Amino acid sequence: MSTPAPDRAEPDAALLLDSLPVPLLEVGAGNVVLAVNMAAEEFFGMSRQQIKAGGMAEIAPPDHPIYLLLTHLRQRGGSVTEHDLLFSSPRFHHEGVSVQGAEVLDHPGHLLLTFHLPSTARVLDQQQVYRSAARSVSGMAAMLAHEVRNPLSGIKGAAQLLEQAVSDADRDLATLICDEVDRIDALVERMGMFGEARMDYRALNIHRLLEHVKLLAGNGFAKGLRIIECYDPSLPHVWGDRDRLVQVLLNLVKNAAEALQEAGKEGDITLMTSYRPGIRVTAPGTTQWRHLPLVVTIRDTGPGISETVRPHLFEPFVSTKVNGSGLGLALVGKVMDDHGGVMEVESRPGRTEISLFLPLAEERGGLP
Repeated sequence: MSTPAPDRAEPDAALLLDSLPVPLLEVGAGNVVLAVNMAAEEFFGMSRQQIKAGGMAEIAPPDHPIYLLLTHLRQRGGSVTEHDLLFSSPRFHHEGVSVQGAEVLDHPGHLLLTFHLPSTARVLDQQQVYRSAARSVSGMAAMLAHEVRNPLSGIKGAAQLLEQAVSDADRDLATLICDEVDRIDALVERMGMFGEARMDYRALNIHRLLEHVKLLAGNGFAKGLRIIECYDPSLPHVWGDRDRLVQVLLNLVKNAAEALQEAGKEGDITLMTSYRPGIRVTAPGTTQWRHLPLVVTIRDTGPGISETVRPHLFEPFVSTKVNGSGLGLALVGKVMDDHGGVMEVESRPGRTEISLFLPLAEERGGLP
């Protein structure tokens, strides 16, 4: 006769909550926080002791919509979901959060709240906009190179001849024509960077690229600004074109530096790397999935990007600068599209982050 297997010990409830990857709070009467899991600690940038001590007031101000959700649950029970909420404090900032609430069975007055960040799908939808913008600029670059640049040389040549033949009073006008032709030619040359060029893909140490960019910035446009490095030293190599990636990173750091300088305040630029599994996209024109776990983030403490500009940030000719051409970030979008990567932008007053999600060298199959 076989001996029955001993009963397995029931797992501890707190251990189960800490195993969940979703931030979770248990809220009691008076909006006292009774339980906090590890994901919520990370989400709100506080220990569970701090959150419990401060209650929901540590999470959201008194006029926050989450309190309407709690009131609804206490009055009607069941479960309810509120979308597109903002949670912000000096410790954390999360936009577009969905909060799901439900009553705890057999515990009257106890409510469970889970917090869900915007899905990866939203990031990928945004990326489709960036890709469309990049393609439109590529087509425009080819057209300008052929239809505009050739006549420009003839116009400039004629203006130079006129400059020698006209009177002193009219010579300034001929010089003005030459100067404007040079300006247009420089713009067309910048547009030429969007054309299809041969890419030199290889395995790259992303930290070497960032150190190179920091050196260039610190001795040039970002001189006098503090540039902080916060790297994950265990990251594997990225698969990309060195010169194009340096160009992208320089553009982003330059924008961050200019945002601080135009605001006329001291601030920091932080270069960060991390490994975030979970984002996979299909390579354009194929059915292959590409894993993009390597993340490079450029953060600045400037005034932030306005909500009206943010959705169009990587479109050509969109700029927040007085004399900006609006091509720098459009070029970033084009290069990221060439690498099969995606971008994510988060911004609020005092903090802007642009994150680049890039493929690993060991998963380079399917890249051009």
